[in-house]
Amino acid sequence: MISIASWNINSVRLRIDQVVRFAEAERPDVLCLQEIKCQEHQFPAQALADLGYVHQAIHGQKGYHGVATVSKVPFTEISRHDWQDNGEARHVGVELHGAGAGLVIENVYIPAGGDVADREVNPKFGQKLDFLARMTRWAEAIDRPTLLVGDFNVAPLECDVYDHKALLKVVSHTPLEVETLGLLQGAHEWVDIGRAFIPAPDRNYSWWSYRSYWRQKDQGRRLDHIWASPDLAKQATGYRFVEETRKWEQPSDHVPIVTELDL
Repeated sequence: MISIASWNINSVRLRIDQVVRFAEAERPDVLCLQEIKCQEHQFPAQALADLGYVHQAIHGQKGYHGVATVSKVPFTEISRHDWQDNGEARHVGVELHGAGAGLVIENVYIPAGGDVADREVNPKFGQKLDFLARMTRWAEAIDRPTLLVGDFNVAPLECDVYDHKALLKVVSHTPLEVETLGLLQGAHEWVDIGRAFIPAPDRNYSWWSYRSYWRQKDQGRRLDHIWASPDLAKQATGYRFVEETRKWEQPSDHVPIVTELDL
């Protein structure tokens, strides 16, 4: 059995104490972080190594974006795709050894896409769609058991947001984004582990705005995902989101999601 967690931490240096607190409580074998917001030499590597996460793949940049995969299980870093096509640090891929031998974990931070769902007036929205299109072409060629995890910045199902009709024109839930993400899912027949274990329409959020959560309005969205190759998905034994972290002092606006695989 191996457990994998994914968390958009929204600055790992600011919240390393929370990462440690989560890791000590949940003890995932592999932890994939997004939006670490630091360069590789600034990453708090020792704090995680002290917990047993001695295997680390860090793809960072100054002040923005960045992803890191840390593990108690040995791995080899195998890729850093530039699906943004501008050098931003938004992906790192690893292949596990030992207990998880042969499993590939792709850790990705898909762009948010700005505020206006129109690529003509908002280039960031177009970049997000193009990012997903490049990922789709990549996914068509996958021929190994793969777990795709991270902040996808898309809530695909009507029940993945607190108010479907109100958010149809809001970036992260527009029909065009949902359709584009669907093409990525179909390219490898990915299985959405989050909905395999918490079926629609059950509540299954991973993100709440800083502006609304504290009011207890529960205006959440499911932006973070774990997808598995079809055969690998059959080995998944569980999935959960750890909402407690959203209530900690100065939290990330995302919460961790966790799956277990019986390999």
